[in-house]
Amino acid sequence: MRIALGADHKGYQYKERVKEILSRLGHEVTDFGTNSEESVDYPDFGEAAARAVIDGQADIAIGVCWTGNGINIAANKVHGIRSALVLSPEMAHLARAHNNANFLALSGKYTPEDQLEAIVTEFLSTEFEGGRHARRVDKLTAEDNARVGC
Repeated sequence: MRIALGADHKGYQYKERVKEILSRLGHEVTDFGTNSEESVDYPDFGEAAARAVIDGQADIAIGVCWTGNGINIAANKVHGIRSALVLSPEMAHLARAHNNANFLALSGKYTPEDQLEAIVTEFLSTEFEGGRHARRVDKLTAEDNARVGC
């Protein structure tokens, strides 16, 4: 799977851990930064990773900031992205199965470090269930399209 990564300075350490996990699992990773703990703005990196999904350069994106909220909001501003802030493997499963999320937002502060690999693995291995959930995701897509005049 092709995966885009993005993080701000407070998510840098987790991004590096996620990159190691993904590489070990055989995924193709494109890292949009940041590349240090020097202060930067999370929208720049969340949007870059999200755009990679929309442009077809990546299948899924993962972003990290301190709380996960900022990078989640930034990603969701990109037309076609369904980002989910995830703090557990169960949330990762449901974000994919029920919401067809294509961007995993993680928190450098609140995502449990000992569950990081399980969260990433669960997100990547879970398929969208469709069915009643497709109707709901279709409503989100319609609203997203209406905002940009599609």
